[in-house]
Amino acid sequence: MAAPRGGNVDSGARSREAGDGGWFVTLALGVSLLKCLLIPTYHSTDFEVHRNWLAITHSLPISRWYYEAISEWTLDYPPFFAWFEYSLSHVARFFDPGMLKVENLNYGSQNTILFQRFSVIFTDVLFFYAAKQCCQCINGKKDRRDLLERPSFILAVLLLWNFGLLIVDHIHFQYNGFLSGIMLLSIARMFQKRHLESALLFAVLLNFKHIYLYIAPAYGIYLLRSYCFTTNNPDGSIRWRSFSLLRFLALAIIVVFVFAISFGPFIYLGQSPQVLSRLFPFKRGLCHAYWAPNFWALYNGADKALSVIGVKMQLLNPASVRAGSMTGGLVQEFEHSVLLSVTPLATLICTFISILPSVLCLWFKPQGPQGFLRCLICCALSSFMFGWHVHEKAILLSILPLSLLAVSSAKDAGIYLILTTVGHFSLFPLLFTPQELPIKILLMAIFTVFSFSSLKALFRKEGKLLNCVEALYVFGLVPLGLLCEVIYPLTPWQQRLPFIPLLLTSVYCALGIAYSWIRLYISLFSGPTMSLKKRQ
Repeated sequence: MAAPRGGNVDSGARSREAGDGGWFVTLALGVSLLKCLLIPTYHSTDFEVHRNWLAITHSLPISRWYYEAISEWTLDYPPFFAWFEYSLSHVARFFDPGMLKVENLNYGSQNTILFQRFSVIFTDVLFFYAAKQCCQCINGKKDRRDLLERPSFILAVLLLWNFGLLIVDHIHFQYNGFLSGIMLLSIARMFQKRHLESALLFAVLLNFKHIYLYIAPAYGIYLLRSYCFTTNNPDGSIRWRSFSLLRFLALAIIVVFVFAISFGPFIYLGQSPQVLSRLFPFKRGLCHAYWAPNFWALYNGADKALSVIGVKMQLLNPASVRAGSMTGGLVQEFEHSVLLSVTPLATLICTFISILPSVLCLWFKPQGPQGFLRCLICCALSSFMFGWHVHEKAILLSILPLSLLAVSSAKDAGIYLILTTVGHFSLFPLLFTPQELPIKILLMAIFTVFSFSSLKALFRKEGKLLNCVEALYVFGLVPLGLLCEVIYPLTPWQQRLPFIPLLLTSVYCALGIAYSWIRLYISLFSGPTMSLKKRQ
C-alpha cells in the first residue's frame, strides 16, 4: 500500500511543478492581451520621437544620424538603440513606408500606430524571459497551495503587471520593457554566479540607454570586489595577492569589445563629440517639463514658496521674481529666485555623495549578490533623487529591482509598498487626457490592492508592513488625486495656474520617495534580511 501512496505524492509534485509553469504563461499572455486593448489609447510626443528615429536610421546614412535636426526630436540615445530602430525600420516599411520619411513630421497613420504599438508588445518577450529568470532566484515555498503565498508568483505579478511599465510603454509610449528585461536578466545572472554574462548584458544595456549609468557603480564595485578577488579572509577583508588579473582582463575585454562595436563607427567618422553632446544635453535645465518627484522638486517648491512669501512681506521686488520660469511646464534653463541656482556640476557632486555610502558598503561588506542588488537600488534611487534633468519615468529603475527584495523580507516589503505606490502615482500627470483617467485609476487600484494584499499574506507573521504614519501618508494620495485629477480642472484657476496640480503631485510624492530612500539606506547598513537563493 505504501508504493501507491508514494506514487501519488510524486504525481502531485509533478502536477504542481507543471502548474507553476502554467501560471507564469497565463500571466504573460494575460498582460499581453491587456496591452493590445490599450493600443487605441492616447500616446505622447515620444511616439513621434521614435517614429522620427525610425525615419532617420532608415533613410539617412550613419554619418548623419546624430546630426539630423529637421525635427526637434533628435536622436539622443546610444548607438545600439539607433541600430535597434534601424532594425525595426526594415519591418516598418511593410506597414507604411510613409513613416520612414524624415520630412513627414508628426506622421501618425493607423498602420504606423499599429506597428509601433506592436513593436513594444513584441519586444516585451525579453522582459518576460528575464522576469522568469528572476522568479527562479527566489527561495520560495513551492508546496504552498495558495498562489498568493508563493514569493515567485507574487514577484511575477509585480514585474509582469507593473502599473508603471504598462502606462509608460503601452499608453504614453516608450520601450522600457525590453530594456528593463536586459537589466533584470543581468541581475539574475549575477545571482546565478554567471558574472561575465551579467557584465556583458549590462555593457549592452548601457549602449542601448545611458540612463543605466545610474546603476553602473554597483556593477563596477561588485564585479571588482567579488569576482576579481578570488579569495577572502574569514573577517571579510581582501588581500591584493588574491587579485585575479585574468578575471579582470576578461571583464575589461568584454566591456571594451561592446563599446567598440557601439561607438567604433562614430569614432572612425570623427563624430564622437557630436554623439556625446546628444547623449548629455546639459542645456535642457535642472528639471524636466514635469518635475520628477525628487530632491530638486522640493528645492524648487521651497524656492517658489519663499519667493511668494518674500513678495507678500515686501522683502522681495516682484520684478525680480521669475514667476513663470519653473511653473510653466517647459523644458528650459532657469534660475531660482531666492535659493541658490543649481548647476550640472552641483547635481553631479550631490549624486556622487549620495551613492558613495552604498558603494563603500558593497566594497567593505559585500554580502554576495544580495548586497549587490541592494546597492544597485540605492544607486538608482540616489541618482533619481539628485540627478540633472531627471525624468519622472526613471523611478521605474528603482521600483522593478526592488520587487525582488519586496518578496524576500517584511522590511523591504514595507519600503516597496511606499515607493511603488507613490512612484506610480507620480506618473499620473503623464496621462492627462480625460479618456485615460478611468483606465489609469483602475489599473493603479488593481495593482496597488494586489501588492498590499499579497505581501501582507506573505508576511502575515511579521505584523504590519506600514506603521500608522506611513499608511496615512499613502492614503493621502486619494484626496490628492481627487483634487488634481477631478476638482482642480473644474475651477477657474486651471486657466491661470495650470501647473499647480503638477507642483502638488511632485512635492507630495517627493516626500514619500525621499523617505523610501532614507529607509533603504538604513536597511543597507542594518545587515542582510533577504532570502534569495543562488543558483549553483
